[in-house]
Amino acid sequence: MSGLIWLDADTPIPEPEFAMPEGLVAAGADLGVPRLIEAYSKGVFPWFNEGDPVLWWSPDPRMILGCDAFKASQSLRKKLRQIARHEREPGAKVVVTTDLAFRDVIRACAGPRATQAGTWISGRIIDAYTQWHDLGQVHSVETWIDGELAGGLYGVCLGGFFFGESMFSWVPDSSKIALAYLVRFLGRHGVMHLDCQQNTRHLASLGARTMPRSEFLALLREALDRPSPPWRAGQLLHDGQLMASGTQAPQAENE
Repeated sequence: MSGLIWLDADTPIPEPEFAMPEGLVAAGADLGVPRLIEAYSKGVFPWFNEGDPVLWWSPDPRMILGCDAFKASQSLRKKLRQIARHEREPGAKVVVTTDLAFRDVIRACAGPRATQAGTWISGRIIDAYTQWHDLGQVHSVETWIDGELAGGLYGVCLGGFFFGESMFSWVPDSSKIALAYLVRFLGRHGVMHLDCQQNTRHLASLGARTMPRSEFLALLREALDRPSPPWRAGQLLHDGQLMASGTQAPQAENE
């Protein structure tokens, strides 16, 4: 890691253009909300293993999902149509919400995966992003089936840009349902892109594509000057509307 910049409390995060070839920008410092806002505003995010120093990344290329480019399989489209027909009914079988169970969602995202030996969502990450959520810039989207949390995702929203962090599914397609509702909500409020950070086959199957880091940073800088969507706890509808809390959406036990 020759040439790596180590941060202390007063050292700003370098610009992503100075990243190492694999995308590593710097190491060290804390995960306080001011530092996280600085990082994300520059297109940089933390990613490190438990017990290691904080590592700050800005990969090139970057994986981005255009909200109008989201692709659903035929079976998922059928499920979404079925959900939409009944979503306003009391006791609907499937309900999609936002910010009603953030702590449950991030802990579920931190759970073990069949394809992974561990998780990067450590206790430090959970604490940091929960604090940021409490300040109104980190959000969760939840899919409920028969009143039980079945899947969801969480991410960061700065200005007119959304950074997807992680997803989980306890029931097949439940995280994809959450994502489908999220992109409709974002698109309805002028957010055109969702950062997926790194290239995976799963994300590509949903319509995400890679772009040069310079192109991503240009999109980000323009979007940061735009207002954020009107986030609040409530139920998301298929057309991107957000019904404020007070609907019949279920609540997780820990919220």
